Amino acid sequence: MTSQGPISLRPEHPQYRALSQLVSDFDFEVVGQVDGVEVSGVSLSSSSVEPGDLYIGMPGVRAHGASYTAQARERGAVAVLTNEAGRELAEASGLPILVVAEPRAVLGHVAAWIYRTAEEPPTLFGVTGTNGKTSAVYLLNGILGQLGIVSGLSSTAERRIGDIAVTSSLTTPEASELHALLARMRESEVRAVAIEVSAQALTRHRVDGIVFDVVGFTNLSHDHLDDYADFDEYFAAKRALFEPERARRGVVTVDSEWGRRLTQESRIPLATLTTVDGVEADWRVTMLAESSTSTTFRLEGPEDRVLVTSVPLLGWFMAANAALAIVMLVESGIEFDMIAQVLERDGGIDAYIPGRAERISGDRGPVVYIDYGHSPDAFLNTLEAIRTVTDGKIIMLFGADGDRDTTKRVDMGAIAARGSDIVVVTDFHPRSEDPASIRKVLIDAAREAVPGREVHEVADPREAFRAALALAGDGDVILYAGPGHEDYHEVAGVKLPYSAREDSKQALREAGWL
Repeated sequence: MTSQGPISLRPEHPQYRALSQLVSDFDFEVVGQVDGVEVSGVSLSSSSVEPGDLYIGMPGVRAHGASYTAQARERGAVAVLTNEAGRELAEASGLPILVVAEPRAVLGHVAAWIYRTAEEPPTLFGVTGTNGKTSAVYLLNGILGQLGIVSGLSSTAERRIGDIAVTSSLTTPEASELHALLARMRESEVRAVAIEVSAQALTRHRVDGIVFDVVGFTNLSHDHLDDYADFDEYFAAKRALFEPERARRGVVTVDSEWGRRLTQESRIPLATLTTVDGVEADWRVTMLAESSTSTTFRLEGPEDRVLVTSVPLLGWFMAANAALAIVMLVESGIEFDMIAQVLERDGGIDAYIPGRAERISGDRGPVVYIDYGHSPDAFLNTLEAIRTVTDGKIIMLFGADGDRDTTKRVDMGAIAARGSDIVVVTDFHPRSEDPASIRKVLIDAAREAVPGREVHEVADPREAFRAALALAGDGDVILYAGPGHEDYHEVAGVKLPYSAREDSKQALREAGWL
């Protein structure tokens, strides 16, 4: 049985536009008759086509999307946009065909045109970086809510408009879905939107057709080197967000050399932020207190602006993400004093971030955190944060993605061993790879980094958590890193239902801790 896939949020009251005008505005080559045809939506998948859609037939790994044009027509597609190779595949459908060299390269702008998302847009915030993107987006959304501003978000975990949410499949949705989401938000009178922007989203045109009001940069660390040749190429992908055609203003965390480099190479006005003593920046974050459930910090900026507040999350890095969110709001034009007042009124930032250092345990027994971190830097930061607030043992439970960046696995295993007292290695989305071979790399790296470290290998994640729980006592901590908010476990191309959060809670109940 596979888990239910995500759905997209579209306008409830779509607006129709003349296909002939789209052809004229974009100067597309046309096969067939477009006069009198009206289009109201965009779809990349024939199975998700709705009546009035322009179907996008793009070349794929296994098949060309244009091969499914007949199915798209059956579901109500009124035209297809494809490349030269797709033209021949789509002709038998009888639909008008718009031909372009690279369909993906025009998709965002076409979707923006069809959904009219450039007309009176909300304030748009975009956050990029290796770690912290999701947290910053939720923190932006939380503070906007405290300010009384109707807002929405798009994150790795979900797409959300008020109380309406759907599960995400990509960190940043395809441009067709993203512009449909923005159009739906317009119907809901959303005034501000926070969007998580991955490097892949930038290189694969997923945020084309959008100009952000303010963009933020968290950090850059080891990840996604299966998609990018090296760190320079990975950095260049993220730097593209800081171009005038992408954004009007930016906020950059300059704790690392990559942040400082970005300030030199950015082509938009910037504000800078740091948590590190001795680093020059416009805004400075100082940690004041840390506990297992919250972090208190001071934010100081230009013109003697100061606020002290807290974020209901573990770790200095969550305070840094919160500070980034606050400065981005200030850069958007919201008064700093107004933000300070509402945070003081509410006793801190009011935000829930699914699966990010999320404590799922009760007041007694081991403390259990479920975390989405699956990179060496994420492991390091979270383990260090836990160590500062616990006197007990730290048990680290984790695995590594199959069919993803293999170069980070040794560092993950080594950091886990150095930062914890007991290591439990399990399977985490092995996909098409041999799970045992992935586990072996992690285990060997842990044992080499800390000879004598207690290491357990338990393939099944359900059994692995219960094994970790059996090793823990009252006051100990279990960090289950990797699955976070996700509700599936991917093995050999099949997404099996599995929620680390729900299964771990069940195990705690079985053990009498909940």
